[in-house]
Amino acid sequence: MEYIELIVATIFVNNILLAQFLGNCPFLGTSKKMETAAGMAMAVIFVLVMAGVITWMLYAWLLTPYKLEYLRTIAFILVIASLVQFVEMFLKKSIPALYAGLGIFLPLITTNCAVFGVCVLNIDKEMNFMQSLTASFGYAAGFGLALILFAGVRERILLARVPKPLQDTSIALITAGVFSLSFYAFRGMV
Repeated sequence: MEYIELIVATIFVNNILLAQFLGNCPFLGTSKKMETAAGMAMAVIFVLVMAGVITWMLYAWLLTPYKLEYLRTIAFILVIASLVQFVEMFLKKSIPALYAGLGIFLPLITTNCAVFGVCVLNIDKEMNFMQSLTASFGYAAGFGLALILFAGVRERILLARVPKPLQDTSIALITAGVFSLSFYAFRGMV
């Protein structure tokens, strides 16, 4: 039951995008088309889950025993950058259209504060390995859910008559605020 609550909390209650406001750059940048948003969601899910697990092991088995906790930031960024390079090479070889669609936002996963933030949250909340794995997956799934839902709404907004001053980024930010408020309703669940 503890893991189910953790998944619900990370997807809905403490959604990394809509409740903690981490990772908004790819959220706004890749949500104009559903295909691009789904591709980014999958890439972030892979990187975030793997980074959460690897950084937890690195911190617990190497940095803490040798009293090197102060190297946490550098070590975590190196792990995340390596994983993003792997994803980038994979997409370039196997799905070139998605690779081109993601453009600059794919390498930006390396500096995505959502990925780094989840790795740090797992350590700061003193989670064990299974909790860290579950939380990383939950945060990643929440990121993907928010991104895909937002992309669907943005595609519909393109068909709507939006006043000139509110077009493009302005209406996207307003819509993101409404999404954030809707996820805020989940606060009482866990």
